[in-house]
Amino acid sequence: MHNDPAGIDKILPAGTAGFVDHVGIAVRDLDEGIALYRDLLGLELERFEEVPSENIRVAFLKLDRTGAVGHIELLAPMSDEGNIAAFIAKKGPGLHHIAFGVENIETVMERCREAGMRLLDETPRTGAGGKQIAFLHPKSGGGVLIEVCFDPGH
Repeated sequence: MHNDPAGIDKILPAGTAGFVDHVGIAVRDLDEGIALYRDLLGLELERFEEVPSENIRVAFLKLDRTGAVGHIELLAPMSDEGNIAAFIAKKGPGLHHIAFGVENIETVMERCREAGMRLLDETPRTGAGGKQIAFLHPKSGGGVLIEVCFDPGH
C-alpha cells in the first residue's frame, strides 16, 4: 500500500493508471544488452519473447524485484527489416520509447486525439506480452516516442 496524502490517485485523468510500464531500449544484440542490464547492473531477467509482426526478439528485465515498478524492454531486430532495425540503422542502439500503463487504452487514445496529438496507431494493436499498445508520434511527445499499453491479463 502506498501513501497518497494529496489524493493524487483520485485525480488521474480518465483511463490512465499513473505508472511507467516499461522503458524500451533498442539493442543490436540481445545477449550484449543482457550482459549490461543483468550481469553488470543487476536487473533480474524475467523472460524472452519474439514478436514476429515487429520482427524483434525482446528480453524483459525487472526494474524492481517486486515486479511492481515496471521493466526494461530490450528490443533486438531479428533481421535488417522492421522498425527496430531501421531505428538502429539511423540512430544506433539506445533509448527507443517509454511506455505508460493505462486502464483504458481507447479512452487515453481519444483524449490524445482531442488534445491534437498525432498517433502512430489509430487503433490498439497487440504487442509483447499480449498487451494492447499504441504509440504517439515523437513530435507530439516532446521528442520522445511514447507508448500507451493496457495489460488485459492484470
